[in-house]
Amino acid sequence: MTYLKLSEQVAKLANPQRSDSFVKAFKEAVRAGQFEAAYMNTERFQLPKEFSRRNSDETYSRSVREMIFEGNPEFDAWFDEVNRGLAATRTGGKIKTSIESINSGLVDFKALAAETRQRMQASYDKGQQLGSSRAGRKAAPKKAAAKTTRKTK
Repeated sequence: MTYLKLSEQVAKLANPQRSDSFVKAFKEAVRAGQFEAAYMNTERFQLPKEFSRRNSDETYSRSVREMIFEGNPEFDAWFDEVNRGLAATRTGGKIKTSIESINSGLVDFKALAAETRQRMQASYDKGQQLGSSRAGRKAAPKKAAAKTTRKTK
């Protein structure tokens, strides 16, 4: 039986920027009973992921409590599956449209232009339909405001 540290497994990840997701999946697997692990009371380690603060160029990293677990073929199979899933391209959130994202190929410009053209045409058609539906109708007469006389003192 070989015992391994969580920090050693995090170092083996194909994509270190997803280390926080790996730790979350690891803890979930321990909670579900897929394998046994225990906290090491006083040890902590830094995640290799660099987090960025909003509206700033500043980055920081998080520390996580160290865990020890038994290395076995079942764990190795689980690790390979999770590592492959985390190494794949990101699936969360929509990528913001920017010149950099278009130049790097994250956003397809032709598809973006086609979508914009479709939205503009739909908006134009909606306006035309709204205008034509109102053109056939006669405007409702406005009620005359009731005149009131002011009392003078």
